[in-house]
Amino acid sequence: MPIDYRLAFEMAPVGMVVSRNRDMIDCNDHLCAMFGASREVLVGQSFRILYPSAEEYERLGAHMEPILNAKGYYSDNRIMKRANGEMFWCHVSGRALDRAQPHAAGIWTLEDLSERRAVKSSLTGREREVAARLLEGLTSKEIGKALGISHRTVEIYRARLMRKYGASTAADLVHKLVAG
Repeated sequence: MPIDYRLAFEMAPVGMVVSRNRDMIDCNDHLCAMFGASREVLVGQSFRILYPSAEEYERLGAHMEPILNAKGYYSDNRIMKRANGEMFWCHVSGRALDRAQPHAAGIWTLEDLSERRAVKSSLTGREREVAARLLEGLTSKEIGKALGISHRTVEIYRARLMRKYGASTAADLVHKLVAG
């Protein structure tokens, strides 16, 4: 019995997207449900509509490109935005079909992490990026290098996050970010 790959795409337990030049050319029903939008609304649109801001879309795209170019795949946890404006933590994994042109075509999976990690505090785009990397276990120097900012600037953002989450230590902050 031949495998129906279209059925596998549609029935996958995670959101799936096929992309071309950072536009969604196809997606499954799970992705539509996760973002609260129909396939007709999403297909043909830029991934930009799923990001909290245009700046984050641009920054993450620039950050992902050399990694996709070098490895052919990329994954991270980030805050995304549903059609109703609600922010939520999402695990994003993808593969470039051509590493030499990493955004030209790709296959992406997105998993809603909101049941495990809620977004309770209002964060800026840069705070979201720092928080995501703190959850990866990176140091301030490593985060600074990844984001192209100084480690002292990262420490300022980390201090803001600690105030917003009422955390007394870096470990407490990570615990509260995980807990939401």
